[in-house]
Amino acid sequence: MFESISNAIYAIDDVIWGWWIIILLFGTHVFMTFRTGFIQWKSISKGIKLSVTRDPEAEGEVSNFGALTTALAATIGTGNIVGVGTAIALGGPGAVLWCWLSGVFGIATKYSESLIAVKYRVKTKDGRMQGGAMYALSRGLKWQPFGKILGLIFAIFAGFASFGIGCATQVNAIANIVEENVGIPGWIIGIVIAVLTAIVIFGGIKSIANVCEKLVPFMAIFYVLGCLIILGINYDYIIPAIKTICTLAFTPGAAAGGLVGTGIMAAMRFGVARGLFSNESGMGSAPIAAAAAQTRNPVRQALVSSTGTFWDTVVVCLMSGLVIVTSVMKNPNINADEIEDGGVLTTLAFQQIPYLGPIILTLGIICFAYSTVLGWAYYGERAVEYFAGKKVIYVYRTLYILVAAIAPIVALDVVWALADILNALMAVPNLIAVLLLSNVIASETKKYINDLDAWSEEPVPVIDD
Repeated sequence: MFESISNAIYAIDDVIWGWWIIILLFGTHVFMTFRTGFIQWKSISKGIKLSVTRDPEAEGEVSNFGALTTALAATIGTGNIVGVGTAIALGGPGAVLWCWLSGVFGIATKYSESLIAVKYRVKTKDGRMQGGAMYALSRGLKWQPFGKILGLIFAIFAGFASFGIGCATQVNAIANIVEENVGIPGWIIGIVIAVLTAIVIFGGIKSIANVCEKLVPFMAIFYVLGCLIILGINYDYIIPAIKTICTLAFTPGAAAGGLVGTGIMAAMRFGVARGLFSNESGMGSAPIAAAAAQTRNPVRQALVSSTGTFWDTVVVCLMSGLVIVTSVMKNPNINADEIEDGGVLTTLAFQQIPYLGPIILTLGIICFAYSTVLGWAYYGERAVEYFAGKKVIYVYRTLYILVAAIAPIVALDVVWALADILNALMAVPNLIAVLLLSNVIASETKKYINDLDAWSEEPVPVIDD
């Protein structure tokens, strides 16, 4: 019975994450790039600076940097480490280019979904900011009750997805790597993570943001330094690796170390899919955190939020890809043609750093996964509150902590598949909001992009919570 259910879930997952969702997501990225006038330039030139510029006079619960790091905490996870390796194992080195391109174009979608999340956010009587795709759909679309129904659907999928992709899978990854390298039983790790998570999430968005502001920069710098050390070791293979990645992204062929490119279809499929999974542009998750930020107009915070995709995919995923490809090319003993596990490829690459390599990788996965647990706890809480009310918040937090505690002893193959399905189903109503509100996004961009210090003329409405 269970096997039949599992097979049905896997079959649905294959259909949901077929070409149609990849085309929809990547197509939206490209469309919004043109619709926003190539906002990527402004995101890099202005968004990065704005992300560390506080605006305490503006309405919001946390600083724009706090909102960004909360979103980055949820976004930068094991997918940045293991996911890139999986893309290379299944799609060849060319998948790295498509993963990177999904990040470059995905900046426009992350900007767009964050803009409408801030524009249509609301405030509860106790001062909490609420926003995201559910509010953009219910308040922004003129086609009602169509928008309200889509908003409800998004919130339901996001709430349930948080238990899987945001909690169970991440805690399980932490437990596995600690048990393998340190020998501590997984059930103990589950309890420890559950307690640490409870301490943070019961403090709400401010507590989560405070932890993420400190954890995210540390974990990103720590991991990138490890990547730079490996690239220093493999320096003579960096240029050949870049050439190989660009060539095998479009044509089949072979490279040093057993690297095989199977052509544009496989490279694009696995590269774009891993990139989208990693940066979450278009899924509608990060805008929930963006809506809580202190910002004087929607464009200002949208630029800050869009830098998350830049750091996540354009920088971190690219570093991971170059590390793996150069390592395989340099070390003939790594037979990439026979390895389908991305985690194995990444582990072999980091073993080039004597003694410290496995430690860097282990700490990187622990920090990345734990930060994802915190970020998704906030996403799920806001989504559940939207469709079930404020009274269920403590019930949700309790269930989230229980899932974290038991995750190391649960078989997660089906959980991963269910999470993938829910993530894709989250993306559909969110992308509908982005596309149908593209005129609003373009108008708001034109209005504020050259005057980012301007105050919004629209007050944030107060609702009964």
